[in-house]
Amino acid sequence: HPGSGTKVCLCPFLPLHPLHISTHLYIIQHPAEENKVLRTVPLLAACLPQDKCKVKIGRRFSEERDPELSTVCRKSDTLILYPGAEAANLEEFILDSPIYPSTIIIIDGTWSQAKDIFYKNSLFRLPKQVQLKTSISSQYVIRTQPTNRCLSTLECAAAALSILEKNNYIQETLLRPLQALCSFQLQHGAQIRLSKEHLLKNGLYPKPMPKNKRKLRKMELLMDSVKI
Repeated sequence: HPGSGTKVCLCPFLPLHPLHISTHLYIIQHPAEENKVLRTVPLLAACLPQDKCKVKIGRRFSEERDPELSTVCRKSDTLILYPGAEAANLEEFILDSPIYPSTIIIIDGTWSQAKDIFYKNSLFRLPKQVQLKTSISSQYVIRTQPTNRCLSTLECAAAALSILEKNNYIQETLLRPLQALCSFQLQHGAQIRLSKEHLLKNGLYPKPMPKNKRKLRKMELLMDSVKI
């Protein structure tokens, strides 16, 4: 809820009953995400059946620490949603895949947190890596995303589930509470947070340009909206 002390109830925007889905969703949440005021994962969990949406909190996962997750990662019908050169586009992947996916793993955290979780846990390299071939800009205007193509965890889950379940109603239903949250925040004086990419392109990014060459290069890559 906004800093003004006004509480917002999003219940009217949630589905009356959890959505019927056959896909299992695992959210791997960076511990720092838990304490943020504006998180989208609770909205997601409120729309889905409890047995279909599991949130695992942590930075490091292994056989010993999480046998359940390790079993899930080893199954041939599990996907992990993480963009990159190795990733297949989800829509195309399900057309060609001999085994229809039953489970999708999504990492919840900032860009760098997600990168850290993905690359430092060998378990997450076992499932087939997929990405969303998305042209949609994030509706999640309250927290700055590094590029316009970075979607909140809720938006990723909504898009992925609607593709896997072949049902666009899922995406509309899951995005409704997010749209309500954002419009409420904006009515109560929250500034629209344009993505850093947009701000950089238009010379509006408040931070001074870094002196460090690697950082400058990273920013240039961001401006070309290349996924690093």
